[in-house]
Amino acid sequence: MKKSTFITTIAFAFVILLSTNLNAQEFKGIKDKSPMDAAIYKTSRKSPAIVKVVYSRPQLKGRALSTLAPNGKVWRTGANEATNITLYKDMKIGGKAISAGEYSLFTIPGDKEWTVIINKDINVWGAYSYNETNDVIRVSVPVTTGKSLEAFTIDFSKDGTMYLAWDTVRIAVPMK
Repeated sequence: MKKSTFITTIAFAFVILLSTNLNAQEFKGIKDKSPMDAAIYKTSRKSPAIVKVVYSRPQLKGRALSTLAPNGKVWRTGANEATNITLYKDMKIGGKAISAGEYSLFTIPGDKEWTVIINKDINVWGAYSYNETNDVIRVSVPVTTGKSLEAFTIDFSKDGTMYLAWDTVRIAVPMK
């Protein structure tokens, strides 16, 4: 092989490699407008997880909470796929026993209380295929209020209470 042909071949390969890398950094399609997040309950940084919740965080964007999560209707408790909750040990949620495992978390909003639902169905989109016969537990929790939050948020306190917050609505779900 001639030296000039060899250099041309190497240069061509380099250009192809460089253009492939440039194209690989482009994102195709529309990404979720409600970013995915996770809330994990641990007793300390070094201890294993006790509960993990994976959910998408819808935003108010000038809309009323009552239109996004209507009172009296089953809500996926987030956006996109139904919220996933994994219990790494047997627990009590709102005083009701539940075995370790992976579940979906649904809620039914209300003015004075919300119903929190732990359901056996997993990997489902929204609440469109929600099946009440697969509920493991239902717990009613009172509504409190706080400063308005633009994005739906789930978090845990040090004692394991799971908090759900959006707009001015707050609910606390006791977990032991």
